[in-house]
Amino acid sequence: MSVSAVVVLLAVAGTGVYWFGFRNDSATAADAGSTTTTVTASTTTFEQSVSATGTLTPAVQEDVSFAVSGTVTSVDVAAGDTVTAGQQLATVDTLQLNADLLSAKSDLVSAQADLTDAEDDADGSDSSDAQIASLTAQVEVKQAAYDAAEEDMAAATLTAPVAGLLTEVNVAVGDAVTGSGSSGSSGSSSGSSADAMGGGSTTSTTTTSSTSQFVIIGTDSWSVDVTVDETDVALIAVGDQVELTGDSLDETLYGTVSEIGLVSSSTGGVAAYPVTIELTGSPEGLHDGTSVTAEIIYERRTNVLAVPSAAVTTEDGQSVVTQEGADGEQVSTVVTVGETSGTMVEITDGLAEGDEVLVTTFTPGAGSGSGSGDDTQQGQMPEMGSGEMPDFSSGEMPGGGQMGGGQMGGSNG
Repeated sequence: MSVSAVVVLLAVAGTGVYWFGFRNDSATAADAGSTTTTVTASTTTFEQSVSATGTLTPAVQEDVSFAVSGTVTSVDVAAGDTVTAGQQLATVDTLQLNADLLSAKSDLVSAQADLTDAEDDADGSDSSDAQIASLTAQVEVKQAAYDAAEEDMAAATLTAPVAGLLTEVNVAVGDAVTGSGSSGSSGSSSGSSADAMGGGSTTSTTTTSSTSQFVIIGTDSWSVDVTVDETDVALIAVGDQVELTGDSLDETLYGTVSEIGLVSSSTGGVAAYPVTIELTGSPEGLHDGTSVTAEIIYERRTNVLAVPSAAVTTEDGQSVVTQEGADGEQVSTVVTVGETSGTMVEITDGLAEGDEVLVTTFTPGAGSGSGSGDDTQQGQMPEMGSGEMPDFSSGEMPGGGQMGGGQMGGSNG
């Protein structure tokens, strides 16, 4: 092969290498697009919060049953009814209760008469004084028995201790009920309030499934019980505001931390503390057992100067932002950053409100990676058989490309 032919081959080979390298660089640059926008440093509100999950529970939830025994003579409500505090729910027969009341009254009157006679016959002696003291005590005992009989008589009419939705009615006319004989309560409603309204045994509970004769849940106040691990519980306090969201909620609910438990429980080796959240206001359309996510806000700062986090980069160990200079050139400005909230970062020094910074975002694959049919063809070498050399005598590249620089001249013998 002549020297000229070798030179031509080397030239073509070099051209091919350069051609491929140029095409690949162009494709790479096209594949990574970038967009630069201008944003203004402005003041906003920064919040720090602890997240926890729980379920909605009515803050008022009462199991209500007769405190006296008897046969049910009327049931005045049905499950699903909304009742008011003091509204009659049911009654039992009063035949035995009335007899007990009359007997207690007779005993009281008799004891009072005996005391009156002893006081009239008193002579000031020790024995006379002792008799009067004894009869006085007897009157007090009989008075207490009479008061209890009166309360039992009133308890024959069972009333709602609180207002709310009646979720269960487990008695019917003709049923024989056995009273608890005492009234007690825990939670949001007191037993004394129930007694004053007509009596019954009332007990707050955390579930609407029970053996009580009536179950009432309040629809005006709700709470959420969550657990917070030992690291985060130190950050929160009673009174902290809470935002509650959930897939079943139409809007964000709000509340406050009402109680933080002192006794922890352990899950997977991590100690967690119970936290109770009370909802504010009287939201409607809520349901017992709805799952919610609670964001307990333990810090809120207003008028915080901030820019998007994407605007801040690091150069030589310093935080910097890019700004546009007077002549349109890009300049780096050193800033001091503070806390981060969402996609925003606090700027404590280096910028003032209203200053503009540049934010560059990159979009992978912005250019066409595959290219058109013509481009793809230009980026490939022509196919040749094994050992086959292309013909360069016409001065054209295979596939239609023109060789630059004209033809190579002369031949050396």
